[in-house]
Amino acid sequence: MASIRELHQQLVKKERSAVEITQEALERIQALEPQLHSFLCVTADRALEQAGAVDAKIAAGEEIGLLAGIPVGIKDNMCTKGIPTTCASRILENFVPPYESTATQKLADAGAVMVGKTNLDEFAMGSSTENSAYQVTANPWDLSRVPGGSSGGSAAAVAAQECVVALGSDTGGSIRQPASFCGVVGMKPTYGLVSRYGLVAYASSLDQIGPFGNTVEDAAILLSAIAGYDPKDSTSLKVAIPNYAASLKPNFKPRGQLRIGIIKETFGEGLDSVVEQAVTKAVDQLQSLGAEIHIISCPRFRYGLPTYYIIAPSEASANLARYDGVKYGYRAPDADNLLSMYTRTRAAGFGTEVKRRIMIGTYALSAGYYDAYYLKAQKVRTLIKQDFEKAFGAVDVLVCPTSPTTAFKAGEKTTDPLSMYLTDLMTIPVNLAGLPSLSLPCGFDEQGLPIGLQLIGNVLREDQLFQVAYAYEQSTSWHLRKPQIS
Repeated sequence: MASIRELHQQLVKKERSAVEITQEALERIQALEPQLHSFLCVTADRALEQAGAVDAKIAAGEEIGLLAGIPVGIKDNMCTKGIPTTCASRILENFVPPYESTATQKLADAGAVMVGKTNLDEFAMGSSTENSAYQVTANPWDLSRVPGGSSGGSAAAVAAQECVVALGSDTGGSIRQPASFCGVVGMKPTYGLVSRYGLVAYASSLDQIGPFGNTVEDAAILLSAIAGYDPKDSTSLKVAIPNYAASLKPNFKPRGQLRIGIIKETFGEGLDSVVEQAVTKAVDQLQSLGAEIHIISCPRFRYGLPTYYIIAPSEASANLARYDGVKYGYRAPDADNLLSMYTRTRAAGFGTEVKRRIMIGTYALSAGYYDAYYLKAQKVRTLIKQDFEKAFGAVDVLVCPTSPTTAFKAGEKTTDPLSMYLTDLMTIPVNLAGLPSLSLPCGFDEQGLPIGLQLIGNVLREDQLFQVAYAYEQSTSWHLRKPQIS
């Protein structure tokens, strides 16, 4: 499937209609879903209706934006009015929201065509999309491997060209890690840049909606559409939103004007040698374009993982308390009193990983343990943020691998939660500091699996991240390789 800009040109020149483009995406979804399982819900009727509205505008001579008529996938933890939003959980199996999330509403206003809701780890808790209550998504590059998580459905759908772009959410790496595993571009914006209104909460101080695309420009176009202040979200930032795609300069050569820092703590034990080699070559490529390369130390980087797995479950235990069988969602049918309704509903409605994190969080917040665990984790979070602030006093952009490994086999880590958690080692500190970060392809291993390069920017410097990523992308050909799935 072509890029957003290419499809836009085809539409305005009337070479193709939005209905034709949408039909092509729906046919590809129908052909691939039996083996890929990227989508939990395909919204064909609504998609064709939205596409028809775009065609009507073109026929009437009205101007259309870049996203008009473009097939988009939406992670199924963003509320869509009149369409099921399950968070891949049995407890929300029949939940149909009465309202629209701000991010999806902005896409609808831009004329984007929603082709369906994508699979995820239940309530966005996981790193492989194996924790969905409904299905396990496969990696388009190797169907025996995972696509990463928790936004694995969105990443796989974009990589397999079931849609042009997609939305995911990132709490500890849930956009960037699957982007790395699936060989696409994934961006976690600055915390507060994109409204969280209508995003079903996992860990409120960490969650952030962001874009997936096959190219840097596609991701930039999508972020420009969804970013911006929203009075419905108390954490939303009142800042001007630049046109990220318009600021991308072809043949960008910084010639000493750009300082890139390699986070030394992200190299060494636990990092696959093939990943290290690919990231090192990517840094060499950036240097050849004229960037200054520096070695930077973020000494508390390695504490990100234990800090996250106290803070995130603690927030999750509070956020998920609302799913009790009273207000909405699943209710256990065999309860004979209020307490048994609560316990049986939550026992049957939540999966193993969600229960594990609720129990960890409840324990960390309990009397006698709050100071020892949660409060201490928040102090370490501040130290991690200070390390980044110091680093950005010396460089403009930080570089490290997105994930220590390429995509692993389905079922390989399901019985070892700690091993699964380690796959987010490189991405978690960024969420704790609220910074923007982007993953893009920088190579392949000997099995033909994609490797991701992570770029980390200072607060609200998405424009700079996109420019550096675009310069690297245009000087290489990794983004042109596509999985052979049909």
